[in-house]
Amino acid sequence: MSQHKAYHSTIIDAPAGLVWALVRDFNALPQWHPAIADSIIEAGRSPDSVGCVRSFHLKDGAHIREKLLALSDQEMSFTYDFQTSPIPADNYKATLRVTPVTKGDRSFVEWWATYDCVPGREHELTPLFRDGVFRGGLDALRDKLAAGVDAKPLPLWPEGPPAKVFCSDVINAPPAEVWAVMRDFAGMGGWHDDINRMFMLDGRRSDEVGGVRDFYFGEGHLHEQLTQLSDLDMSFTYRIVTSPMPWVGYSAGPRLHHVVDGNRTFAVWTANWHAAPHDDLNLMPTVHNQVFQKAFDTLNARHFAAA
Repeated sequence: MSQHKAYHSTIIDAPAGLVWALVRDFNALPQWHPAIADSIIEAGRSPDSVGCVRSFHLKDGAHIREKLLALSDQEMSFTYDFQTSPIPADNYKATLRVTPVTKGDRSFVEWWATYDCVPGREHELTPLFRDGVFRGGLDALRDKLAAGVDAKPLPLWPEGPPAKVFCSDVINAPPAEVWAVMRDFAGMGGWHDDINRMFMLDGRRSDEVGGVRDFYFGEGHLHEQLTQLSDLDMSFTYRIVTSPMPWVGYSAGPRLHHVVDGNRTFAVWTANWHAAPHDDLNLMPTVHNQVFQKAFDTLNARHFAAA
């Protein structure tokens, strides 16, 4: 046996709370997935009861039973496995997750599964899961939302936002191309017009974790230290060492995700810090709009406008 992964992701032009309201119901597949004929939750349990089992038929008559393993309103995700299935995959475990795209009030939706199979069968099974189940379902979900639905969006992040500032957007190029531009910790002046005179102190390389970049943001002089850099998940984090702004403990960083549909990039940039509440009234929208979103807009306009 060998383990494999099937993955699909897309952007849906609908608020994340509305998308989540439709997909959260573990018994609602027939309402939006074109391959599903009917579904019930066994033993009369609620569809948001972790451990419940949905029993459904495909339109070709196949019978499948899946168990809800995890459900999170905070992360807008759920995970399930096969209990009974005619598909020759073992240890099948799948997750669907919705993340807000803050620019345009859209949604980044991912659906993926890991599974084991007899060597060679993955050439049949991965396309089945990726295209037949995930892509087919998410395409139909997009169409359903575009046509209009009678549903109330669920509130985002009931435990509170995942960061003081959460900014996300779609960049019109594959992640590897976007990462090639963003990865240079001393190169942000090339994709943000307010940043100038940026260089690494002490002759450090821009990929040396612990190195500090010196630059001006407008008239403000800052030092920021690289604290994490990963080519595996295309992310870096940094902290502010010197800044004229009234905050302490500032830590931030971007991460890139693959939008399979269209071979684009979903980019998220978050930040946390401590400051007086009255200062945050100005700091939070400034960081979101003038730092993070402006950087994403400039990346799209300057580097990937023709993509």
